[in-house]
Amino acid sequence: MKILHIDSNHPLMLQQLTEAGFENDIDYTSSKAEIEAKIAAYDGIVIRSRFRIDKDFIDKATRLKFIARVGAGMENIDTEYAEQRGIALISSPEGNRNAVGNHTLALLLALLNKLKKADREIARGLWLREENRGVELDSLTVGIIGYGNMGKSFAKKLRGFDCRVLCYDIKEGVGDACATQVPLEVFQKEVDVVSLHTPETPLTLKMVDEAFIAAFAKPFWLINTARGKSVCTADLVKALQERKVLGAGLDVLEYEQSSFENFFKGELPADFTYLLEADNVILTPHIAGWTIESKTLLAQVIVDKIKALDRSHSLPKDGNA
Repeated sequence: MKILHIDSNHPLMLQQLTEAGFENDIDYTSSKAEIEAKIAAYDGIVIRSRFRIDKDFIDKATRLKFIARVGAGMENIDTEYAEQRGIALISSPEGNRNAVGNHTLALLLALLNKLKKADREIARGLWLREENRGVELDSLTVGIIGYGNMGKSFAKKLRGFDCRVLCYDIKEGVGDACATQVPLEVFQKEVDVVSLHTPETPLTLKMVDEAFIAAFAKPFWLINTARGKSVCTADLVKALQERKVLGAGLDVLEYEQSSFENFFKGELPADFTYLLEADNVILTPHIAGWTIESKTLLAQVIVDKIKALDRSHSLPKDGNA
């Protein structure tokens, strides 16, 4: 089986696939058009997020048996058309779910303890203790939207605290010992923290907007380590100004380009400037799942699933979980 790798990954991927008998070519620089011109020679492709694999690309990939995305989300792939063509889809949320859980917890604790504000004040020579009195996580109800690999990882981290944890998901029966699944109405009535762990789909685009925020009974803290386009930044800023949202930890932003490797270019939007300056907003550059350990694990999961696919000639049962 001949595989084209169009994004760099941990060296173990190429090493182990070569040892397993796969032929591996790398091309990290060619344009999408140049890749399309030669993709018909390959049985598999490994990608992160360099460009979108759409219908036209898939039509040119006449030998393609699988598309492997090193990561969790598959929004840069026309998955419906690929499945119609009998192409197996592989992703690796198992590889970075632990990292995402850690980062989500870090953002939340930093917000509750006003670490950004306190650090800035110390740098200016201010020593303000009462003004930086924090809130203990144990006293709160944490709500998780999207209870798959990432949501479950975050919930597991919360077991060290005495906080109540609720989850909401469009799939039924996903709750477990770490989080109680509830209807959206109950979720919006009870939670003090909202953490997003959803994929990018038509249902989640701009999901967190003015109407969504207004439906919550209490002001809440918002954490987003999922996809930036799930949150309407203008509506979030308005809610922060009105104290309907008490603070936000954002690892992802709607201004990101589709590759996630680049950011907004040109004059900064006023809403983004507000986020930069706000003491109760913490921003990180899409690195929640970006650890030394996860780089290894993401690659290993993909290798294992490609091997399983080759053995079975069908997608592993957990292939896109």
